Amino acid sequence: MAESPNLPTVDHKPHAAFFRQSGWLMLANIGAGALTWGVHFLAKSIPKSEYAAFGTLLMVVACLPAMPLQMVFAQQSAQALATGRERQLSGMIRLAWLWTFIVWALGALAVFCFQDKIIAGWHLPNGLGLWATVLAVLASLWLPLFIGVLQGRQDFFWMGWAQIFAGAGRFVVAAALVFALTAGAAGMMAGAFLGVGFGAAIAIWRSRDLWLASPEKFDWRGFLRQVLPLTFGFGACQFMFTSDTMFAKAYFTDEEMAPYVAAGTLSRALLWLVLPLAAVMFPKIVHASAKAEKSNLFNLVVLGTAALAVCGGLGLWLVGPVMVKLVYTSNYVAATTALLPWYAAAMVPLALANVMVNDLLARGRFGVVPWMVALAAGYGFTLPRMLDHFHSREVVLQTLGGFNLLLFGICAWFVWGVKRRSASKA
Repeated sequence: MAESPNLPTVDHKPHAAFFRQSGWLMLANIGAGALTWGVHFLAKSIPKSEYAAFGTLLMVVACLPAMPLQMVFAQQSAQALATGRERQLSGMIRLAWLWTFIVWALGALAVFCFQDKIIAGWHLPNGLGLWATVLAVLASLWLPLFIGVLQGRQDFFWMGWAQIFAGAGRFVVAAALVFALTAGAAGMMAGAFLGVGFGAAIAIWRSRDLWLASPEKFDWRGFLRQVLPLTFGFGACQFMFTSDTMFAKAYFTDEEMAPYVAAGTLSRALLWLVLPLAAVMFPKIVHASAKAEKSNLFNLVVLGTAALAVCGGLGLWLVGPVMVKLVYTSNYVAATTALLPWYAAAMVPLALANVMVNDLLARGRFGVVPWMVALAAGYGFTLPRMLDHFHSREVVLQTLGGFNLLLFGICAWFVWGVKRRSASKA
């Protein structure tokens, strides 16, 4: 089921391949997401303070530039394979692998120096969870790097299995440590480290023919001209997707944060449905652009994403309270259910904006990136000030939803408005 990197674009064959590949990734995402979400069943077996600590530590991992790293190597791999530059790609992979380790090592040293302040500031029970998170950070840097390589070569079969095994390993290890050793947040984060590390190992092994190839020098300036916009563009998307929990943690107690983390976990599951469509689309558009071929995938993907996101949001609104009762203790239910509609509504425009960002950046239309970065900075500036004046979890989600709508509007303008403007001038 693995795909050859030299397949023709979707425009030259039936759409069956696209639906097969995106369907498989959708199943893999749902399976991996369900296994990952299964960790939250353990909330019934640990104190609220431990679960709130787990939610905070998990957001540290979630705020890593995983999405930019994956998309950079998806783009570089697709482009290199389309133009016969595999040896240059080998050099890029090796260099990125080395530098991610160096940066992680410096970060681990900083955590060692400021360990006590971090534990006190985040109200952590002890340092074990913090150091399990440090290890999980390393695995979470390597997984997107090599998943991106698989995505770029359109090896969606093993890309999906790497994600599934990452989720399975995380759930099994976390459950074992919580029940056998009552490890709490530390055990759950240890599960995250080992599970993600297993998924990364699969992706590294599967892409070995590329990074073991004899490396060749590549154009640094050209590389940076492509990588920096991808990094900042997808980084802005990821910031909008993950940072609200870390902002909220500074303003709410552990008891208030636990339902917020629960609602966020359920609401972000919406993206399990829609991200595979953009993930399959991205390398195909990069491949088509590198060979000056046309691709009409975008319209298909944006319509599918809109339908799935809206239906998923409505389904979560209707079924979410039942899921909360199944997973969490009774004292979570009322607060989590009240937050779910706001959280789900905030995710829908972000899902649509994500598809547009994938299309724009795959085609090298980087003019949208400064606007996205400015919007993310504005969100990071505005949210704490809103919380200073309105100490409310709903305000966090209303602010997030408003900025996600603005992101959708900016991306829509660059996708459709700029085209119409250019056509009228011509």
